[in-house]
Amino acid sequence: MKRSSWSEEGTVEAFARSAPNATLMRYAEHVRSSGAARCLDIGCGAGRNAIPLASLGWHVLGTDLSEPMLAAAAERRRVEGTSHLRLVLAPMDRLPVADASMDLVIAHGIWNLAASGAEFRAAIREAARAARPRARLFVFTFSRTTLPPDVEPVPAESFVFTEFSGQPQCFLTAEQLVAELADGGFEPDPAVPLTEHNRLRPGVLRTGGAPVIYEGAFRRVDGHGRRRPAARRGVSAPLNPRHPDRICWGCDKYCPGDDLACGNGTLRTPHPIELFGDDWIEWIDSRRERDA
Repeated sequence: MKRSSWSEEGTVEAFARSAPNATLMRYAEHVRSSGAARCLDIGCGAGRNAIPLASLGWHVLGTDLSEPMLAAAAERRRVEGTSHLRLVLAPMDRLPVADASMDLVIAHGIWNLAASGAEFRAAIREAARAARPRARLFVFTFSRTTLPPDVEPVPAESFVFTEFSGQPQCFLTAEQLVAELADGGFEPDPAVPLTEHNRLRPGVLRTGGAPVIYEGAFRRVDGHGRRRPAARRGVSAPLNPRHPDRICWGCDKYCPGDDLACGNGTLRTPHPIELFGDDWIEWIDSRRERDA
């Protein structure tokens, strides 16, 4: 069997030396302050984030499908004397985790490696299964703008492409990512708005290098499926706004889409009508009834 590039010695060594994601560390401290204790790091690699999280007091379960990566994480754990970290060999879509057992789920550079939309959605469902109600999710994944706009996905897929590495990988637009996570039972967390990194200036051609990345936080919705629309919870958000594209619907500030209070570089959260059409409420209600 061909050895995965993720298990090559040079790749493992590079990941073992990588610094933790600073945004994730700040977010984890914020979540931890509420009393949260259990963390699942899906695709933990050589422990880049898992070991610093354990040092912050989290009880971390790190999973990965590369034995050399897990071995490197275990060695770093030994050298640094880290406790509260367990490492398990497991794929992203079959996690050895009890239902509703995790306060924080991390998918850092792992879901983009799914070879199909089905695998991507299965991974989200597994994360949702593991997450407690109102648990937090931190996502770091490839953006569609990594690739030229005229590139077509592989047949029968909507966001799977082979142009970047020669292997099928997932590159989603912001709208696709928010929609897929909503289907899995997650809503955006304004604490870390969905942000795009490494995007080139307009007119500059990408000729290689690092992919464009989406980074953001989400919250597990109580119960099954999506949270009931804001307007049905007594909030003033309109069901069918005339110009939904002009507003960010990520929180109750309802900022203009080109002037977000959460800062430059963040992305406008679309209204459900933009994602699912004029009959979005009926569609959501039918899904709720089916999942009940």
